[in-house]
Amino acid sequence: MGISFHNPISKAVRPEDTAETLSEYRRSQGRGKEEYARMVTAFYDLITDFYEYGWGQSFHFAPMKVGESFEEAIVGHEYFLGEAIGLRPGMKVLDVGCGVGGPQRFLAGKFGASIVGLNINEYQLGKCSVYNSKAGLDHLCSVLHGDFLNIPAEDGSFDAAYHIEAMPHAPDKTAAYAEIFRVLRPGAVFAGYDWCMTPLYDGANPEHRELKTGIEYGNALPEIASFTEVNDSLRSVGFELVEAHDRALDANPKTPWYQSLEGNGLKLRSFPRTSLGRRVTSAALRVLESVRAVPRGSFEVQKILNIAADSCVASGRLGIFTPMYYHKARKPG
Repeated sequence: MGISFHNPISKAVRPEDTAETLSEYRRSQGRGKEEYARMVTAFYDLITDFYEYGWGQSFHFAPMKVGESFEEAIVGHEYFLGEAIGLRPGMKVLDVGCGVGGPQRFLAGKFGASIVGLNINEYQLGKCSVYNSKAGLDHLCSVLHGDFLNIPAEDGSFDAAYHIEAMPHAPDKTAAYAEIFRVLRPGAVFAGYDWCMTPLYDGANPEHRELKTGIEYGNALPEIASFTEVNDSLRSVGFELVEAHDRALDANPKTPWYQSLEGNGLKLRSFPRTSLGRRVTSAALRVLESVRAVPRGSFEVQKILNIAADSCVASGRLGIFTPMYYHKARKPG
């Protein structure tokens, strides 16, 4: 079977509106909680198709083993989370920030649980619904449009909840965790992978600060939290913290989590997300934009993603940042 490549040009935004959506994203950055929803929505309108082009339908990193493919590592990372929250048939589970639903479909298909994907971005939810239907998983997978700071669900609606690199977008982790706590039944488990600065991060180090800013700018993030801030926020809303550790340390040192962005191999499917592949894409978009073959602003969107990727790689090499701070918490009862 031939390899299918996803067109990276956004279909969420009319071509003539791409540059304005990019400007809206930039204007909303750094304006706090009141602008975060606008920032995140604009960001994913612009980059969802870029992400699918380089990443597939699961927008996250994973710890890798020697000899393991990127796709195998992604599935293993999702499986670990499904096991952690005890997924099984008959459960109703909330996927907080579901993206286009790659993890939702894998976990529902693997464990037989009913999973509701919560997302603030309507374009991603539309794609998620289509993919769920094509996968024949409509009976287990559904979507819910909403903000995780104000989840449109009744108290105690879910038997478990998880997120995979979604909570970094929360401008107020305590408020987001409080909402998740509210919609869980007593005794339910909430687990996930968060983006954090590790204890090696030094705020007095200019290089560290610059890399942190690059990650935040290139990924529509507020201030990136520390391990302690995640733990304390979970406890402050009533969760019992069961376990927490950096899963990046579970990877083989020869295959760090950021290897997927470096591109030590030249496999056709993985090429778009590698350093060389990202630069080839940027060069192509610059040319295509100059002859009006792609919308104005497409090159700048790719440039933002390159800043994010390069900052992630450099921070990963220094050990000051991880995209997979694993936390598992339980609502008492």
